[in-house]
Amino acid sequence: MSKKLIKSGLIVSFMTLVSRVLGLVRDVVIANIIGAGLASDVFFFANKIPNFLRRLFAEGAFAQAFVPVLSEYHSKDEADGLSLKEGETRKLIAQVSGTLGVIITIVTLIGMIASPLFVILFGFGWFVDWLNDGPKAQQFELAASLLKITFPYLWFVSFTALAGAILNTFGRFAVSSFTPVLLNVCIIGCAIYLSPLFDNPAFALAWGVFLGGLAQFLFQIPFLIKAGVFVKPQWAWHAKGVKKIRKLIVPALFGVSVTQINLLLDTLIASILVTGSISWLYYADRLLEFPLGLFGIGIATVILPSLAKLHTKQDKEEFSGTITWGLKIVSLFGWPALAGLMVLAQPIIMILFMRGEFSQETVLQVSYALFAYLSGLISFMFIKILAPAYYARQDTKTPVKIGIKAMAANMVFNLMLAPFFGYVGLAIATAMSATLNALMLYHGLKSNNIFVLSKATWWFFARLIFSAGIMAVVVFTLSPPFNVWLAMGTTLQIQQLLICITLGILSYFISIAALGIRVKDFKVKVTEK
Repeated sequence: MSKKLIKSGLIVSFMTLVSRVLGLVRDVVIANIIGAGLASDVFFFANKIPNFLRRLFAEGAFAQAFVPVLSEYHSKDEADGLSLKEGETRKLIAQVSGTLGVIITIVTLIGMIASPLFVILFGFGWFVDWLNDGPKAQQFELAASLLKITFPYLWFVSFTALAGAILNTFGRFAVSSFTPVLLNVCIIGCAIYLSPLFDNPAFALAWGVFLGGLAQFLFQIPFLIKAGVFVKPQWAWHAKGVKKIRKLIVPALFGVSVTQINLLLDTLIASILVTGSISWLYYADRLLEFPLGLFGIGIATVILPSLAKLHTKQDKEEFSGTITWGLKIVSLFGWPALAGLMVLAQPIIMILFMRGEFSQETVLQVSYALFAYLSGLISFMFIKILAPAYYARQDTKTPVKIGIKAMAANMVFNLMLAPFFGYVGLAIATAMSATLNALMLYHGLKSNNIFVLSKATWWFFARLIFSAGIMAVVVFTLSPPFNVWLAMGTTLQIQQLLICITLGILSYFISIAALGIRVKDFKVKVTEK
């Protein structure tokens, strides 16, 4: 099992790496065109709303409820010796796609028609200025217009996520991992070629989001046909499998999407703060998402179907061993990513974004938010591994209770910190609530004797943290002061950054090897004590 997990994890991580690199290129292009001001605040807002709903309806709660049920049906058909055409798996896919399709279509139409209401709800500061003819009135009107263009992305990407969940369950991880590349390509293309045609380049970026969703949706269809699971959707609200998913999905809406809800609350409060706050948080979050997506989400993608199958087989020991494997893998890469980004945050932001409308002052503002977000990086990664342990067992009630507590805590943290630290306080609050969420998820698994971290695993974590600390010292020693970075030419900046990263990574792996960590430590162990 561990070899299969590692192979699948490598495939997903590689595809995710390609997507994240293109995502950074996309953000570099956006930063160059619109910087971090009025237009960028509004575009990121208009992009965040459908993406937030995507997490709820598609990649988040829906996937966590759908995959275990689909795995159960598929395993039963295999056990009964039934082919896809003979079994219940294809029927379930048809029923789910039809039911989801109707719901998503209604939500998308409402979102497009009632876009001003969404802006009022999540950008209240702009709405108040609009009523009073204040300085942010233009942002309210622009956000409502952009949302009408970006909202259909929700429809496209919901079916993209459905197709991805189906293909992942059948062990075909590469396709769904590659599809985000198409979104980035479309946004980059529209930013370069369409933005000169608009008075406000934010409209070109919004159309890039629309076209990216369409491209992702169409790309998956041939692979569904090849897998034999491209079926005619049918409305089946009361079908047995759909009812089971419905029962699981309602609490999962909160449990798996707490981080996204927290980020949306940050956006709401940031709309009241100084112009640029939303953009500073966005760019910081994008850099955080690079290691989180590459390692945390990549491993979580392959973990859920595996855990669901192990639960169906009642293999409790390997179930626990697979969770341990996931935590070890994300920790192996998460701690050095945390250390490296902490030390090199400002030069990385400067090299990636500081051109065009993106100023030196913006580099500093983004770095402060990134420092705050990074304090919760490991917690974000652990949530991606621990939450599927509940959903694989078709337990969505426990995570929702935990999610509501974490979300309430985030609100309190926001109100406590934002008045004193502004947008940085919002990032700190998000990191704190994520840590609380991860701790409660682990405590719930431990209390029910589902999963307990062994002493050997704790010692494994300690050695990784120590090694990451050594790496931080090495990188800090090699990295010149910020004003020296600024004085360098672009080529010299990149060379110096690559030296810091290369020697930092080298020092990290030498350290963990010296501390006794070996490849065998990453095998799924079913008898670890």
